Amino acid sequence: MQPTFVLVHGAFANSFSFAPLQAELGLLGHRSVAVDLPGHGFGATYLRSYQAPQDLGDLSTAPGSIKGVTLADNAAHLIGILERAKENGPVILVSHSRGGVTATAAANARPDLIDRLVYVSAWCPVDLTVGDYYAEPEMATVDITSVARAMAGNPAELGLLRVNFRTADPDALAGWKAAFLADGTDEEFLTFLNTFQPDENLDAGTSADRAQAATWGTIPRTFVRLAGDASLPLALQDRLIREGDALTPDNPYDVRTLEGSHLKWLTDPAPAARLLAELAALTARPA
Repeated sequence: MQPTFVLVHGAFANSFSFAPLQAELGLLGHRSVAVDLPGHGFGATYLRSYQAPQDLGDLSTAPGSIKGVTLADNAAHLIGILERAKENGPVILVSHSRGGVTATAAANARPDLIDRLVYVSAWCPVDLTVGDYYAEPEMATVDITSVARAMAGNPAELGLLRVNFRTADPDALAGWKAAFLADGTDEEFLTFLNTFQPDENLDAGTSADRAQAATWGTIPRTFVRLAGDASLPLALQDRLIREGDALTPDNPYDVRTLEGSHLKWLTDPAPAARLLAELAALTARPA
């Protein structure tokens, strides 16, 4: 029985970013479900002040639907989808970037629903929280101000992160392209940028949400390294792999590598689809 791929997006993203990958998977004969976490996709807030001409004053103060959404909310939503997908056979849970935190939380809670975990340059905190990793040497090359250049409003007052991805600030745009899609064309970068939504929740997890050996650690798992990733550098990806392997040495990561930046695997999805198809063959069970 062929598995179902359940795809979990990263920060400021949504299910739309997986459309090219899903097309490739479908053409290879594979079923997939792209998740919109709470406050994402058609549940997101798009303010009139975010449209042109922009009203930056209102954009900095207007409320957003994602305020108060927690990692626990994300995990509960994902678990509900995993329960439905599991009714149809094996499930491969694929996460990208910050989506890895939600995938890890779901795996900690319900390992019985997941037949394989796949992290594509995704956060899988083991020894530290996501926030703490940013102070580590492996993240020293990351320009953490790139998103802040177009931050709208005070996160503490808004209760969410809000970024004006429709800015025309050349420094902000150049910083984002370098961080996320340096190997793409300007047209590809701007197209992808326009799939981003302005708001993201504040909860990236605590020490209680790190990978747990007794649950998460029982699931077969693959880490797909993105060799040209500037926002989650290869050194940090390799550290996450090492820490996961140390936590469960009898169940180490199956490690794969794709060339390209943080977003290139989504704008040029054929190599990733072929890799996932290989993992499906490892996970499928007799009907």
